[in-house]
Order: sequence, then structure tokens, then C-alpha cells
Amino acid sequence: QADERLKGTTLFGWAKKVYKGDLIPPESDDFVSDKNLFNYQAKVIKQLAEQESCVLVGRCADYILRDRPDVLRVFIHADMEKRIKRITEVYKINDSDPEKLLHQKDKRRAAYYQFYTDIKWGDTKNFHITLDSSAFGIEKCVEILKTLYLGEK
Repeated sequence: QADERLKGTTLFGWAKKVYKGDLIPPESDDFVSDKNLFNYQAKVIKQLAEQESCVLVGRCADYILRDRPDVLRVFIHADMEKRIKRITEVYKINDSDPEKLLHQKDKRRAAYYQFYTDIKWGDTKNFHITLDSSAFGIEKCVEILKTLYLGEK
């Protein structure tokens, strides 16, 4: 329910909560809150990055791990036609207006990202590489990234 969403936020609701790594203690009324869920997700993301190589999708992981030199920050995008085809065929989502659904999802992702990072979602200057999966396909994007990161040929 809270996945990359901001519930109950209004213009004057929450003060900007750019992630700083703070965890709210269990005795606090805010312990079971979206902001604390984000903080715990960030803690797990950092622990995973410390323990092993991994691929993290979303969750502002690029921002959370921004100070690590061993992180490859990637943004993968696609044109609307390909995105509609993917959600209807792969994810079996048969919404009456899939384009509207995708625009709403993008809007929520952008608001979530902006809220926790104070950075515009999808801004190319925040990534080492961006790929158009509608041009290359998902498997080719994976190959490109493996080659880039691992040096495979």
C-alpha cells in the first residue's frame, strides 16, 4: 500500500522530509508511518549494498547510495506505446485507460522521489546512464548494463 506513494500529504501537511538516515524508535507514535517505512527501506538498501552486489529497482536507491563509488545509477525508460503493451501483456493489467493509469503512476513516483530526495525524478544528470527499453528491449538493456558494469564482452 505504501510502495512509492505519499499518503495523506497535502501542501501544508508534512514538512519536506529529505532522507537523512534517521530511524524513528518503536515507542514513537510515528514508528508505523510512511516516513519511517522509507527510513527502514533505506537502511536495508544500505545493508544490502554493503554485503553483496545487487540490483535495486526504485525506492530512491540511487539517492540513498549516492555517496558509494561502486554504484552504477541507471534510469530505464520507454515510450508510452511500449509501456502500455508491457502492462497489458506481461502484467495482465486490463485498465480501460492504460495511458492514464501510467501517467498517474509516474506522477506518484515523481512526487515520492521529490519528497524524499528533493530531486526531480528521472532527471538524467542524476544517473550514469539512461536506456530506452522501447528501442533496445529489456534483455538488451540488461546485456548493456552487464557489459558496462562487469566488463563482459
